[in-house]
Formats: sequence, C-alpha cells, structure tokens
Amino acid sequence: MSFIITGLERAKFAPLFGLPDEELKQRGVIRKTATSKPGFPCRITLEDADPGESLLLLNYESHKAATPYRSSYAIYVRESAADAAHFENALPPVFIGRPIALRHFNAGGHLVGASLALNGDAIDKIETAFSDDNVAYIHAHNAAHGCFAAEIRRGA
Repeated sequence: MSFIITGLERAKFAPLFGLPDEELKQRGVIRKTATSKPGFPCRITLEDADPGESLLLLNYESHKAATPYRSSYAIYVRESAADAAHFENALPPVFIGRPIALRHFNAGGHLVGASLALNGDAIDKIETAFSDDNVAYIHAHNAAHGCFAAEIRRGA
C-alpha cells in the first residue's frame, strides 16, 4: 500500500518568521531556541531542530473538519525552514524513536479507527489502516505529548 507523508506548507507560517517577540506574543506565538536533539520537531521539515536553532511554538488547527473531531494543539516550526518535506512510502525523521498515535479518518472527517505505532512498526500500521477502504487519511500525533506530527495520504 503506497502512502505519502508531507510537512506543513512554509507559506502558512512565513508571515510570523522574523517578527519581534512582542508581536509574536500578541498573536499567541512564542519563539524558542532548540536546546536538545531530539526534542523540537519541526512540522514543516519533519526533522528535529538542531540545538541553537530558532523555532516558533504556536497553536495549529490540524483537523479542520466540521465534525466533533476538529482538533488543534501546539506545534513547532523552524524559522529557517524551506519547503515542506515530502516522503513516499518512508517515514520522516520525527517519527523515528517516538511512539506515534495514528488517527484514521474517513472522507467526511470522522474518526473510523486508531492505532499506536511502536518499535518501528509505523509503516505496517499505516498500510494496515489504508487496507480499509473507509480510511481516507491518517493524522499522526506524538503519542506522549499529543501534538500533531503530520498528515498521511494514500499514494498513487
């Protein structure tokens, strides 16, 4: 089963990059400096930032469906991020070594299943989810902190 994992589009966050801390604060955004790796997963590049890199911590609406499953939570984005990461039939670095909660949604945005990827079994869990024709897409979240990690779509 083919699948695609993509990072968030840089353009969504670009207007925030470089703003003074006070202006960010007025928008509910906090500038952070990565102090460890892993620990500061960028949702654009789908990699952990290196220590010393600047990131923005902000609330992001990851599931905009007009259903009870609408969701938003805190995420990090690197201010130096270029284009959104794109992975075909492979896992991004931010999935490696982390327990990943997979939420399976139908085309109407309703939850139709869920699974927990542990110990390197994320690809198997994704393929199993997509073996169900009712699953239109999957949202991956860091299981421990609950933050949105990436959206997973069926491949061609």
